[in-house]
Amino acid sequence: MSNPDLHPPASPPRELRPVKLGLFETLRLVRLSYSFPLEHAQELQSRFGNAVMQKFFRVTFVNLYGADAHRLALINEGQTFSNKKAWDQIIGRIFPNGLMLRDGDDHRYHRRLMQAGFKSHAMQRYLHEMEPQVQKAVADWPASNSRPLLVFPVFKQLTLDLAASIFLGMNLGRDATRLNRAFETAVAASMPKVPLAIPGGLLWRGIRARQFMCDYFRKLLPEKRNGDGTDMFSLLCQATDEQGNQYTDQEVIDHMIFLMMAAHDTTTSTLTSMTYALARHPEWQERLYREVQSLGVEHLRYEDLERMPETEWVMKEALRMYPPLSTLPKFSTAPFEFEGLRIPAGALVATYPIHTHYMPEYWSQPYSFDPERFSDERAEHKNHAYCWVPFSGGAHMCIGLHFAIMQIKLVMFEMLRRYQWSIAPGYEMPVQQSPISKPRDGLPVFLELRS
Repeated sequence: MSNPDLHPPASPPRELRPVKLGLFETLRLVRLSYSFPLEHAQELQSRFGNAVMQKFFRVTFVNLYGADAHRLALINEGQTFSNKKAWDQIIGRIFPNGLMLRDGDDHRYHRRLMQAGFKSHAMQRYLHEMEPQVQKAVADWPASNSRPLLVFPVFKQLTLDLAASIFLGMNLGRDATRLNRAFETAVAASMPKVPLAIPGGLLWRGIRARQFMCDYFRKLLPEKRNGDGTDMFSLLCQATDEQGNQYTDQEVIDHMIFLMMAAHDTTTSTLTSMTYALARHPEWQERLYREVQSLGVEHLRYEDLERMPETEWVMKEALRMYPPLSTLPKFSTAPFEFEGLRIPAGALVATYPIHTHYMPEYWSQPYSFDPERFSDERAEHKNHAYCWVPFSGGAHMCIGLHFAIMQIKLVMFEMLRRYQWSIAPGYEMPVQQSPISKPRDGLPVFLELRS
């Protein structure tokens, strides 16, 4: 008679083997991964399962799909995965030593010093400082039924100006255009199709743009070191650890470049996708207008932010459908297991928020715009702790998460109070997903003043 308390031993994990594809098929999939990462991920997952290994030029690439893959990589028990070794291969020449490119104790040390800039009292001060800037910028937009406004570059300029005000404590003035262009070039060059610094090529221009930014911030260092400012730049210059150690000049510069990039590029992406979604779904635009009106205030206060739940649902739905980063890379420093498969050390491992965000296992009608899926009653984002990951997760959860949400709500508050907006009949936003989600055409919208 068998003993019910005894269970057969678990099967040993199988070695994950590289998929075998011909040259032309490989090239097709590479092009697809750049242009249509969702379709690329869906095709590979449907053909080969939730773990796919490929080898290119002696480099091992492993794609992992599903919320469990995010949990494995983001929780990172035993420090199996390195952010630094992954991101260094992708953006390390342009954005070295940013917070996202650090691991373990080094990451915790730098994150702890930076955290002071994102505490509640600092956030309240930032809102107070940003509010008149946003109000003026939005009021200056031209309302016309015949000439559309390209909202992506407008948002990009606004968020850069706000980042300069909050993080640098200054008005960029005449430097704004050059700095914006430098950031734009640097971001585009961070994931070049040709990873060679050929004179005149994208990577070469990106390296020159980074040098311009380094020189720009280096000139400001003495004033920030010796002053008593409350902006992020000053806080980084003055921050000390328990032993009284400070950031070096180069560490401050690296953090500032990365923060400025992250603060305005990802927020621009989110504001743009929200604006598009609200133009396609005017009923939701009116719902948010009513929510903003119900606050009964002319100037948004910090305590009002929690009274904008429907605005937050729309933001979360836009981030689900158009996550700024479609892929989250890691580097495996040791062998690991996933779904009964053994995966080797030394692999560039990618998980795919954009794929997980469209999985019917977690989301009802995932291709439909449905902000109420984030309501307390439905809470589809809680079907799995890692099925919605636009801000990453674990130790590397975006440090500026709450700042970004505050900024987005503020801009939407001012837009909704002043304008109604629409898109041309039949228009569909052409999306470029790499390196950061954005419209290829700038997103033309028609603004109309509210009466």
